[in-house]
Amino acid sequence: MATKKFDLKNPRALRETSGLNQTDFWAKYGVTQSGGSRYENNRDIPVPIKTLMILSHQGLVSDKDLAAALKAASK
Repeated sequence: MATKKFDLKNPRALRETSGLNQTDFWAKYGVTQSGGSRYENNRDIPVPIKTLMILSHQGLVSDKDLAAALKAASK
């Protein structure tokens, strides 16, 4: 399976390309709006979040999968 280019060096551009606001975009990965804002302003994104973002971008994990995992993790 060929993967699409995905550059995590500019998370703001990734979010803007998605058409989502900070709250909705980052919530998919279990990140608050303020946390996402910090990542968009050059704070390092933790490896687990980067991993989820890459898997989601590659189509290996859907938004539905992410939501189910977040729900299970919050129990």
